[in-house]
Amino acid sequence: MIKVMFICHGNICRSPMAEFILKDMVNKHGIGEQFEIASSATSREEIWGGVGNPVYPPARKELAAHGISCEGKRAVQLKKSDYDYYDYLLCMDNTNMRNAKNIIGNDRENKLRLLLSFTENGGSIADPWYFGNFDRTYDDIVRGCEAFLKFLGYCE
Repeated sequence: MIKVMFICHGNICRSPMAEFILKDMVNKHGIGEQFEIASSATSREEIWGGVGNPVYPPARKELAAHGISCEGKRAVQLKKSDYDYYDYLLCMDNTNMRNAKNIIGNDRENKLRLLLSFTENGGSIADPWYFGNFDRTYDDIVRGCEAFLKFLGYCE
């Protein structure tokens, strides 16, 4: 079982999009049972009274445009214990990496990486909360997830 945690700032746009995109990909490849995939936030901004907000409507709409549901997903915060549980903790940008390290501590096993580090060009996935291009975010996440699966030896 390969356990993957996607991480962004609030867990309402990029990281849940990545969670459900990768779930969709592995299910379509017939390897879904080999993965456990989740997502979390480095902040508590989208969590009120212990209950996280649902996926941001434009992110939900972009996923739905590709036939992907994120029904029932609510924001959760990354926990220190997630480091020991998950094999890969994949962040959307460098700020997420820094904030995740503040939560988990030392990345002694090099589990913490940028999602796009698996692609040829690397880089960060811009936060659509600020620029509004959820289609671009979707495309960047797809590229990252495809490259990640290739890295794992599941796709060409």
